[in-house]
Amino acid sequence: MDLEDDRPTPAGDSLSTVENEALDALGVAELETRIRRLKSEIVRTEAALAARADTRKAADALFSGKA
Repeated sequence: MDLEDDRPTPAGDSLSTVENEALDALGVAELETRIRRLKSEIVRTEAALAARADTRKAADALFSGKA
């Protein structure tokens, strides 16, 4: 039994899986759906990044005394 199989996968591992998937067997509709879902995930990730930046700005303002 391989101990690696019982460990949780890192968050970035899913992205590696997506990047390495073979696309040759997918049809046009499947590729369009894939693109739509990936774009949606990009929007969600950018929103999370913007929220982190806003939180950081608020914290910087609070601790620098420029509130």
